[in-house]
Amino acid sequence: MSYDSADDLRARYGPAWRWLVTIAGMIGVLSMVLSMTTVNVAVPDVMGAFGIGQDKAQWMSSAFAATMAAGMVMNAWVSGLLGERRTFLAALAVFSVGAVLGGMAPNEDVLIFARVLQGFSSGVGQPLVMALIFQAFPPERRGTAMGVFGLGVVFAPAIGPTLGGLMIELFSWRYVFFIALPFCAIAAGLSAIFMPTQPWPKRLPKFDWGGFVLMCVGLGGLMIGLAGGQREGWTSDTTLSRLGVGAAATIAFVVWELRVPTPLLDVRLFANRQFAAAGMIAFFFGAAMLGSTYVGPVFVQTVVNFTPLMSGLMVMPAGLMLAVIFPMAGRMSDRLSPAGMIAGGLVLFSAGFATMSTADVDTAFWTLAGIFMISRLGLGFINPALNAFSLNALPASQVRQGAGAVNLIRQLGGAFGTILFVAFLETRMAFHAEALTATQDFANRSSAEMLDRIAQLLRAAGLSEATRHARAIEHLGQMVHAQAQALAFHDTFLMISGVTLLALIPALMATRRRRVVVPKVAPAE
Repeated sequence: MSYDSADDLRARYGPAWRWLVTIAGMIGVLSMVLSMTTVNVAVPDVMGAFGIGQDKAQWMSSAFAATMAAGMVMNAWVSGLLGERRTFLAALAVFSVGAVLGGMAPNEDVLIFARVLQGFSSGVGQPLVMALIFQAFPPERRGTAMGVFGLGVVFAPAIGPTLGGLMIELFSWRYVFFIALPFCAIAAGLSAIFMPTQPWPKRLPKFDWGGFVLMCVGLGGLMIGLAGGQREGWTSDTTLSRLGVGAAATIAFVVWELRVPTPLLDVRLFANRQFAAAGMIAFFFGAAMLGSTYVGPVFVQTVVNFTPLMSGLMVMPAGLMLAVIFPMAGRMSDRLSPAGMIAGGLVLFSAGFATMSTADVDTAFWTLAGIFMISRLGLGFINPALNAFSLNALPASQVRQGAGAVNLIRQLGGAFGTILFVAFLETRMAFHAEALTATQDFANRSSAEMLDRIAQLLRAAGLSEATRHARAIEHLGQMVHAQAQALAFHDTFLMISGVTLLALIPALMATRRRRVVVPKVAPAE
């Protein structure tokens, strides 16, 4: 059997090969990135279809992010075993199975499993394409190649929510999962022709299976414990045992990685202060970014009463602006202080969601779109600068491990951020509902007058007195719930803003550390 190496394909197709393999890989990556954002606009519909709350619905986002992190750490091992072509085709196949399962899911458990399949295959496929494009271009053109890759990754979230909203409007929420299937089919056909392959290895590549198991147990215990805390009680034996197992496995993972010769995550990198600061920024910012991507569409649909299509259109201007800002910010990070750009971007991102906490049912469409543009402008400055800031701190021999570590931490931050923000949202909703309900008594003149007006309206419809009273009380309960929900979302947006500002602390500390004091040199005699 013949195997097409990169050199064989380059000789066969000439200079055009680098663009052919880029197109093949980018179409697949676009389908994977689309799935991260299109699903969020379908959350309210999924909750209604299966009768579930936010605690279960958020797993569509957090499970995807967590298993994507697991796929990232297995990417090198799977690629070494199967070769680039077979690995990418397998990732597309698993991703497509997840898409079909998600669109046909009979219950929420199957739907979450589908997102697990999609997240893991995305974690394997996306880094493979980035590395392949990087190697296909000569050194002097790799900057352009990475710009193309970055632009594609940014463009997909810009159009994803709008496509998802359009599918829901025209068909149903299930078609949100089917959007990616045509892209996967095209990517598979092109990849089978233009991606390189290699012979099967004579022995299995080395892999840190112990570290991988400990990471999965740690992630699973902590995430499941946090997700179920509001429902089962934060001090319940079940919640505490899950969190305890997760914390113990996480500590064991760190100890294991310090001792194993080929670690899954080289934790020694964090002995470098600048890289450790970059890791903290990546975690907090990843939490705020992915958490806000989930909470924002749910807010505008459940509180502001936007349709799924309007929800998608609202974030499109911010995404398109980000596609323009991204390459400009990359060039700026070469000339300006990356830590300073990160700090400025964090302030913008935080300000956007602090402003979002004032939005309500009367807030105009373009006002909300403008608020999202402010936060996404900050995101555009942060991402390129954070990559430069983290990798500049490392010697050349550690750059590859450092890039993988930062992306992994950012993804883990996103997984935990979504769970924590949803748990916070549910906690604050219960708090506000209890507080507002306590004020609804006979001494509350405003409530009594409102109930009387509702009863008068219902009397004109010919309803009996008992029915009028029950309907009026029911309407009051709906108003209390809606107000409690709006206040809880406002608190959550402030929480997102605050978590973003936490990332500002290591950024400012790093800025001060980077100041270099030039010693005075005594004049020559």
